[in-house]
Amino acid sequence: MVILDPAHPRRRRGSARGRLLDAAARRFYADGISATGIDTITADAGVAKMSLYNNFDSKADLVEAYLQVRHDEWLRLYDDRARTASDSRALIGAVFDAYLDHAELAYENGFRGCGLLNAAAELPAGHPGRALVRRHKDEVEGILRSHLVGLVDGERVDAVALHLSFLLEGSMALAGLAGESLKLQAAKQLALALVDAL
Repeated sequence: MVILDPAHPRRRRGSARGRLLDAAARRFYADGISATGIDTITADAGVAKMSLYNNFDSKADLVEAYLQVRHDEWLRLYDDRARTASDSRALIGAVFDAYLDHAELAYENGFRGCGLLNAAAELPAGHPGRALVRRHKDEVEGILRSHLVGLVDGERVDAVALHLSFLLEGSMALAGLAGESLKLQAAKQLALALVDAL
């Protein structure tokens, strides 16, 4: 599932582009987008500044590519979890587990919450990156909705999916503030208890 506009290439071949994206991911997540300059990214990537502009039109283009990589990363975490799920309830749990897996990744300065929401908080209203983050969150809610079909009365599916989405995103924010995943673990248990009670 791709959320970028087809006019934006997802990832061109070449080691410089990959190193730049890896460096941007580390620095943007650890230090923030505004605090991270092009010189920091190119130095961290070990490439010349011109390499950045050979691979990205601007820092804004690099930010969008970073956000797409974060989305793709989450989908891979979810797909890995979903492969072992035996039913719709387990698939709902897999969505929460993918967020848990995200929280447990090794981060240079520790876990700071959702990298997509952290980025969106720095971007001005109307920035394409904010729309990309919104589409990601809508897609996660859509995944939850798809797993609720058959478990919940058809008229309540949207409301329950929204409820689970709020639970997921709220717990992710609190887990980011705490720098650990306990809130996400609790949210998963609450979500599954809610599903069982329906």
